[in-house]
Amino acid sequence: MPTISEKILSRASGKPALSDDFVIANIDYAMAHDGTSVLATKAFREMGAKKVWDPERIIIPFDHIAPANNETAAKLQKNIRQWIKEQGITNFFDVGEGICHQVLPEQGFAMPGKIIVGADSHSCTYGAFGAFATGVGATDMAEIFATGKLWLRVPQTIRIKVDGKLAKGVSAKDMTLFIIKNVGADGANYKAIEYYGETISDLSIPQRMTLCNMSIEMGAKTGIVPPDEKTFKYLEGIARDKYTPVYADEDAKYCEEFNFDVQDLEPQIAIPHEVDNVTGVGTVAGTPIDQVFIGSCTNGRLEDLKIVANILDGKKVKVRTIVLPASRSVLIEATESGIIATLLRSGVIIAPPGCGPCLGAHMGVICEGETCLSTSNRNFKGRMGAGGLIYLSSPETAAASALKGEIADPRELY
Repeated sequence: MPTISEKILSRASGKPALSDDFVIANIDYAMAHDGTSVLATKAFREMGAKKVWDPERIIIPFDHIAPANNETAAKLQKNIRQWIKEQGITNFFDVGEGICHQVLPEQGFAMPGKIIVGADSHSCTYGAFGAFATGVGATDMAEIFATGKLWLRVPQTIRIKVDGKLAKGVSAKDMTLFIIKNVGADGANYKAIEYYGETISDLSIPQRMTLCNMSIEMGAKTGIVPPDEKTFKYLEGIARDKYTPVYADEDAKYCEEFNFDVQDLEPQIAIPHEVDNVTGVGTVAGTPIDQVFIGSCTNGRLEDLKIVANILDGKKVKVRTIVLPASRSVLIEATESGIIATLLRSGVIIAPPGCGPCLGAHMGVICEGETCLSTSNRNFKGRMGAGGLIYLSSPETAAASALKGEIADPRELY
């Protein structure tokens, strides 16, 4: 009767673990980026730790302020580079390699049945590969760096089943926003989510990453898509370890179940300033925008950029449109395939791989009185600067809106 999370945490703790039990779990991989590694290493030193538990199982990408936007950031990054060298950490991905949640899967760290913990709330992205992946604070990460273990409560699990074929112009991001609207921003607080149904099975691996990435926007501890042949094919030749796929028992106990049909779903928009404040695009179509941002750990993958290029091909954007590829690999493939050239000819600004404007660090910050349509995962007030309005959408809607200079329905272009 165990769920996926219960089985993974049982393996990691060495004893049967059911929901609401407390366990000490052995961590498979731990990640902290340039923003959180500063605090984690500070806590690591303050607790008297000298050496990390395993330098080959710690991953540190620089992505949040990459390249550094001022002298303070540059100094902090220099200090972390020195700590990485002292500790002998082998999995360091410096400025330009990409967003942590894209780099880890590309490098084969996201695998079925593993426990992957990141000092970043969107670490649940790796659940797309059947892993128990979750985010923790800097102090918890310091403890993991030192011991390789994490004390946590086993979450109860919500089962979400999605059926129906998504229409042209409607994508996994729209489906995800629709689910968040119905479950609510706090509807899955400290719960695990397992995703099932024909729609989920039909999703590509990048689309599953989009879905699991935003599980935290419902308060979830983790979001998991059971692994299948798509998962195994993605991991061929890149998986860092041997792995064992984990599946819930047929009679697994769930605390809540949701069933959705997305056959007639229209493109969805999250309205400022809450991610679950979601409506169909028709409600807000025609809303003027000042900027479009396409990228982030939610929608900066090659598949997303290809969709945008197909819509913009031979046309010109009417508002400033910033595209950030999620990784160096994505940028190389997009360049070699002609996607980048298409985007540049359409008037798009291409920024280096990283998080950029998503967290209001640099390269696309907006000011009070401005409106941005973004493919990222959060639209909180002040998220991309001290003021301004953020609407969230799919890459399809973002591209169509960039052409009009206002929020637009991408289905009109298909």
